[in-house]
Amino acid sequence: MIDEKIVGILDDRIETIKSKNGTLILVGPIQLPVNLEGETHTFQWYCWLPCRDLVHTEGGCKEKERTEFLIEQLSASNLAEKQQSSALVYGDFAGGEDALIRMHSICHTGDIFGSKRCDCGYQLHQSMKMITAHGTGALFYLANHEGRGIGLFSKAMAYLLQEKGYDTVEANLELGFKDDTRSYEETLLVLGHLRSKPVTLITNNPRKLAALKASGMNVEDRVPLWGDISEFNRKYLETKVNRSGHFAEELPIP
Repeated sequence: MIDEKIVGILDDRIETIKSKNGTLILVGPIQLPVNLEGETHTFQWYCWLPCRDLVHTEGGCKEKERTEFLIEQLSASNLAEKQQSSALVYGDFAGGEDALIRMHSICHTGDIFGSKRCDCGYQLHQSMKMITAHGTGALFYLANHEGRGIGLFSKAMAYLLQEKGYDTVEANLELGFKDDTRSYEETLLVLGHLRSKPVTLITNNPRKLAALKASGMNVEDRVPLWGDISEFNRKYLETKVNRSGHFAEELPIP
C-alpha cells in the first residue's frame, strides 16, 4: 500500500505529455542551485521518462492513478540501466517574451572529464552562462545522444579510429552507423509543454534549427556557440563544418 502522504507530495509535480508515438512522464520543477564560475544560480530542473521504459505498461500509463502507478513501477523498471534526459529552466520560461534555449547532447568525455577532443564541455557551461545572463531560458540535456546517438561504448571505438586519422563522420560510418542518429522528438514535446512563446536557439547545427522549425515551434533567432578551439579539437570542429554542415561564419579557424 502506497502512503497517501507520499502521493500527495509528488502528485502536483508529475505531468503526462501525450503524442501519437506515446506518453512522456514529466517530473518537476525541482529547485537546483548551480555553481557557475563561483556564482550560484538557481535553475528549475525537470526530468522526463517515456512511459514505454516502465514495466507493465502494455495498456499505456494509467491516468487515473498516475502517481501511484509510477511509484509501483519504479523499483522494478531498473531505470539506472537506461538513460533519461532532463532540462534546466531559468527565469520566467513560460511567460518571458524572449528566451534562449540550448539542446545539448550528452558528452561523457567532454562534459564530465573535460576532454579537449571536442568542445562539448565548453558549450555546456557557456550556454548555461548565456541563459543566466539573458535572464530567461532552458538547457535541455539529452542523455541518449552520446556520440551523435551511437552510445558511449561505440564512441570509444570511434575514438580509436579517429586516432588513426579518420574524422568523426568517417569513424561513425565505418562502425555501421549513420553520421548522426539523434532524435529531438521527445525534447520538442517537452519544450512545447513548457513554453509556447518564441525562442532563440543556441546552436551551430542547422539540423537542430530545422528540427525546431519543423515541429511548429516559433523560432525567433539563432545565436552561435563556438569556442575553446585548440590543437586537440581543430579537426573535430572542421569536420563539423565541412562534413556535417554546421554554420561556419563565426568559427575562427583559418
